[in-house]
Amino acid sequence: MTRKHLLMISVAACALSLVGVLIDELNRNADAPYVRITRSLPALWAVAFAKHGESSDSRMRFTEEETIRKSFTFNAAGGPRRLEVDNVFGSIEVVATKADQVQLVVAKAIRAESQERLEAARSDVKLDTSQTGNEVRLYVNGPFRCHCSGDCVGVRDDEGYRVRMDFQVQVPSNINLKLSTVNEGKIKVQGVGGDFSVRNVNGEIEMFEVAGSGRARTVNGGVRVTFRENPRANSEFASLNGSVELQFAKNLSADFRFKTLNGAVYTDYSLTALPERPPVQERRNGKLVFRTDRYTGGRVGSGGPEIKLENLNGDIRVLERRS
Repeated sequence: MTRKHLLMISVAACALSLVGVLIDELNRNADAPYVRITRSLPALWAVAFAKHGESSDSRMRFTEEETIRKSFTFNAAGGPRRLEVDNVFGSIEVVATKADQVQLVVAKAIRAESQERLEAARSDVKLDTSQTGNEVRLYVNGPFRCHCSGDCVGVRDDEGYRVRMDFQVQVPSNINLKLSTVNEGKIKVQGVGGDFSVRNVNGEIEMFEVAGSGRARTVNGGVRVTFRENPRANSEFASLNGSVELQFAKNLSADFRFKTLNGAVYTDYSLTALPERPPVQERRNGKLVFRTDRYTGGRVGSGGPEIKLENLNGDIRVLERRS
């Protein structure tokens, strides 16, 4: 079941804001000329971020490594548990355990052009950690933060160093997650049962044995999610350049919305076609515009939460778990 549309997305000023508005941008500009895709593809911005790193790494001969360890304890009566990890360069891995704590290990690696720049990196780039009640926030701060709306990041050529942080976090299974990174790393989640918001730019997203609802989006990389319990609320999964694959537990009932340009949709399920949604009327610059939904809809079982899957380049797979 596929539908192909002419899509155009505007280059965002910063990577994380770009991923956050990917779906809306695709919808709003669905009728734009195809030629504009190649000129405004967000992946070009993201690839530029990666190329910047490739060109500068050869000059960075001064190195330093550090391991950061911290733990955070939750209060059983303190309300819902929540973990936020806001990274820039590096990976994030979150694994559920039976413990009632967050156990954090960060591998921090600095590469610099000189000893002076290495010392500057040590001073400039910090891991800010905080806990308010049952909410833990891990935030990588540095000159690359533009501190604009959406707390985006930008590429700067004059720093003379690169700081990478790879997060390994052990958490209780019943915790909500907000995870994001930009470059040089994937995001992996294992066994977490809470709701989630996961964003990447140049990297994959993998989630295994999860049981919540939420969003998982990246620009360059695949999205793969395996559910041990099916989502109970509306959820969204998207990639610009990569496949999207979801594996569900038995007895799934949900309403799916699919959209892809250069790819196909594959599924194990028998789908009942859903009617197209009527155009939405809105005004832009004083003009009346009708915006169509442009998703292909299919119902599994008796229907249920809406699950959106979208990409530009890649296939979409909706499968039933075999084990």
